[in-house]
Amino acid sequence: MAADNNTIRNVIIAGGGTAGWMTAAALSSLIGKNLNITLIESDDIPVVGVGEATIPPLLTFHRLLKIDEQEFMRATQATFKLGINFENWREREHQYFHSFGTTGKDCWAATFHNFWLKARDESYTEAFENYCLEIQAARQNRFARVQNNLLNYAYHLDASLYAGFLRKHAEKHGVVRQEGMIDKVEQDLHSGDINALQLKDGTRIEGDLFVDCTGFRGLLIEQTLHAGYEDWSHWLPCDRAVAAQTELKGELTPYTRSIAHDSGWRWRIPLQTRVGNGLVYCSKTMSDEQARQTLLDSVDGELINEPRVIPFRAGRRRKTWLKNCVAIGLSSGFIEPLESTSIHLIQRAIIRLMQLFPTDGIKQPDVNEFNRQSESETSYIRDFIILHYKVTNRTDSEFWRYCKNMDVPDSLARKIDLFRECGRVFREDVDLFLENSWVQVMMGQGITPEQYHPIVDMMSEQEQRAFFEGIRSSVNNVVEQLPTHEQFLKSYCAYSAT
Repeated sequence: MAADNNTIRNVIIAGGGTAGWMTAAALSSLIGKNLNITLIESDDIPVVGVGEATIPPLLTFHRLLKIDEQEFMRATQATFKLGINFENWREREHQYFHSFGTTGKDCWAATFHNFWLKARDESYTEAFENYCLEIQAARQNRFARVQNNLLNYAYHLDASLYAGFLRKHAEKHGVVRQEGMIDKVEQDLHSGDINALQLKDGTRIEGDLFVDCTGFRGLLIEQTLHAGYEDWSHWLPCDRAVAAQTELKGELTPYTRSIAHDSGWRWRIPLQTRVGNGLVYCSKTMSDEQARQTLLDSVDGELINEPRVIPFRAGRRRKTWLKNCVAIGLSSGFIEPLESTSIHLIQRAIIRLMQLFPTDGIKQPDVNEFNRQSESETSYIRDFIILHYKVTNRTDSEFWRYCKNMDVPDSLARKIDLFRECGRVFREDVDLFLENSWVQVMMGQGITPEQYHPIVDMMSEQEQRAFFEGIRSSVNNVVEQLPTHEQFLKSYCAYSAT
């Protein structure tokens, strides 16, 4: 029976995949001592796995769960990721890198790009990215886990293998997997809470708290509770992806490639034994067949599986916690895979649920706070993604002309104006992306600030030269000592099929 003012004991997770098994693994190992956790999953429903790239906060999640990095990487055929190389976004044949690291050195009043802007005005020719360790390591295909965690990194991984890896972790902590397809959702006639889920074979599973990990369809949160959906497709017009795997060919690069095309962009994600490829596109300006052919014409290596089309609609649920149901993963909304935030949003929702867990019964203030934080967090990520499309010099296709001329949220417009006019970026506490991320992308996409912070004029020409040379030398010294990415993988976490 659903819990209104009763102790939460029985947690039912509807759906497996990355979202379901991340939720099960975290709840069971971190707060599950007095919980009975059941995950319902059907072998007949495939894992979506739109993206296989992550961002650095996943390392924190793994530390919380006491997951051994080498074991995890071997099990998921994972490689390391230092950031994303953006190609053809500002204009054709142009590229820039969004790294996970910092660029140069900041001072208390201004970030490093202000010093670089002044030097550039004085005919300094060194590229901005030359002062970022992660970018220089990526450009040379080098990587190692070095002392003091000098390199900020994340992973490329196989999403299906990751779900399987987490399943083992969760089952060790008492999670029960129930095989079956959900046929009916039973609700309390008075409160509207979910009481039980009935499977096609007639099995009835009661619960107190239900976690919806059923993907885009949102079986519980939307089809049953009608939470509503906030559509962002006017800002993020890409609404489909076609994905395929290919045999590994060429170097194992420690970064994701994001390559813009006439109606969107495509990804290339190298794993230890294969490459994940995908094409994200707008169905108004490119057909499914055109997208499929464009992807096939661009990939390296032989196809492992036939390309499959995945429709989506950018946006979010109006409420991600409604009554006794919490939506996590694609059921809560989907921005798009451009900056690899999908797994991170799963992680954040899980952490938020544990922080506000309704042990003594669901209280509306907890629900409201969960939804408030979810809304704020996704809004900042949404703005960062829109930035890539809005700020461009491309006018060579209908798609890019639309993006260049579209209105954007006021919150993003203010950020762009502030940077363009003053070279300033201020990060809000709940914004996932740090100042350096905003700077890298805004300058990479083509914004040149009209002025820099006056504090940089306090530095003499001689001090300025020594400042830049010292940073550049430090970056070069570290990179030169790193092995290749492939060499490090073989010694640290080589995948074995046995």
